[in-house]
Amino acid sequence: MIQAIASRRPAEEMLVSVVMPLYNEAAVLRTLTSLVEDALQASRCRYEIVYVNDGSRDASAEILDELAAKDPHIRVVHFSRNFGHQAAVQAGLMFASGDAVIVMDSDLQDDPRAIPQFLERWREGYDVVYAVRTHRKENALKRGLFYGFYRVLNAVSDTPIPNDAGNFGLIDRRVAEHIVRMYDRDRFYPGLRRWVGFRQIGVPVERLARHDEKPRVTMRQLWRLAKSAIFSFSSFPLTMFYAISALSLLSCLGLCGFTLYHKLFTGLAIPGWASMTIAASFFGAINALGIGILGEYVTRIYDQARARPLFIVEREVNFAQREHEPVGALGEWSLPPLQR
Repeated sequence: MIQAIASRRPAEEMLVSVVMPLYNEAAVLRTLTSLVEDALQASRCRYEIVYVNDGSRDASAEILDELAAKDPHIRVVHFSRNFGHQAAVQAGLMFASGDAVIVMDSDLQDDPRAIPQFLERWREGYDVVYAVRTHRKENALKRGLFYGFYRVLNAVSDTPIPNDAGNFGLIDRRVAEHIVRMYDRDRFYPGLRRWVGFRQIGVPVERLARHDEKPRVTMRQLWRLAKSAIFSFSSFPLTMFYAISALSLLSCLGLCGFTLYHKLFTGLAIPGWASMTIAASFFGAINALGIGILGEYVTRIYDQARARPLFIVEREVNFAQREHEPVGALGEWSLPPLQR
């Protein structure tokens, strides 16, 4: 077992931040807050709950303001519009001021009862404690897609990323600061959390069912996130063209040999354009695929160079006192100085 880090104070002196991005979750916010507070109080630590309202269109904003007015432990960041889940996670890390930061979803799929177990592992000396999702409640198709995604990503990624590990988990303050300082605009939080290193351990946590069975993240958004994960942590989509080019060359040589053989020895070569059309279509498809993959990388380079803020904060609630100031400018990004 890893020895506890000497600089970590007793549990009663620690401040734990729970960061929860949300979008249109008004129906469950009161229940969720109660469950999270019960788990934190059972751990005997000081705490804050940081909600990031990602442009909700239901009554989430009003309910969050009401909860914050009644409980000073609850802090709220309201975005000016919907900027996406990964931007909301980034904002939560920026605003969190705890010695440890727990990131979890706001739809009751992440079980708050796992929080004491995360904190116990953190006190043992681990800097990152992530939930390994078990017994998912989605339909068979979605479970299969999630299962395949994590294993494909792990197979092609330059940084090994644990299978079935999503956003839910705890990170030490210094880990949070390193993640916040990264200039990546196309972000995949589980990958960034793994990339920074430090002492990490997974904890099996049952994945619960959504409270209303209406996921806020569409299949299209999941597809975009999957592309972000692969293109951000792997060069495999580009390097695989070495294999494709070799296959294309072999196909071309085979067609040439087939044509010459029948022309010279059998006399069965039939004049026409069928073979030429097939070959042209084959290589044209490969070229189109290559251009598409290059376009994905170029688009990400363009977004990085354009440097628009990841999010815009409309207002903050209950952030008058903080133990740590936010790391970096809120939603504003600048390039690091040139090394001379």
